[in-house]
Amino acid sequence: MREKIIHKASELFLTLGFKSVTMDDIASEMGISKKTIYVHFSNKTKLVEAVTFNLFDVICDGIDGICDNAPNPIEELYSIKMFVMQHLKNEKASPQYQLKKYYPLIHNELKLKQFGKMHESVKDSLKHGVDTGVFRNKIDIEFISRMYFTGMTGIKDDLFFPPKKYQMEYLMESYLEYHLRAIVTEKGFDILNQFITKNQS
Repeated sequence: MREKIIHKASELFLTLGFKSVTMDDIASEMGISKKTIYVHFSNKTKLVEAVTFNLFDVICDGIDGICDNAPNPIEELYSIKMFVMQHLKNEKASPQYQLKKYYPLIHNELKLKQFGKMHESVKDSLKHGVDTGVFRNKIDIEFISRMYFTGMTGIKDDLFFPPKKYQMEYLMESYLEYHLRAIVTEKGFDILNQFITKNQS
């Protein structure tokens, strides 16, 4: 039952926002009593925390699978972008913003977890790119992996990139190309251009 509650709450939170959805809403959607939810979660904050870190774990597992099977580091990053976009396809209510505003402690912990995961993943990807000749061999891997995380989180800031003006798909696609063009070799540039051309046609 705990997993079912987390699953339904995830759907509702991503679609309607953390603030809007009540425990009554979740109980009603599941056809159970609110007391049943409180057996597993003592309050809404505990449920928000469980949903947040469960989603984080699911996305991490998916990213690990992509990294193990990607043909090269360039397609790997695009595949991760597509996976994350599909997983957050119902993200209509700026859940990251609401999490930051209404549950700042959970948001801060999530951001640290996201940084730890992305930092290591991108460092591995960059090293692999250098070893296979698609990224320049003199790039500062530690610095670039941190810059990548900063950029990817920065484009989600509604203050600077208002949703009415920018779609998240466009922002992620543009930032990814911007990031890659700065570090690819000629070999990497050819792979990048072929990949972009193939996926635009």
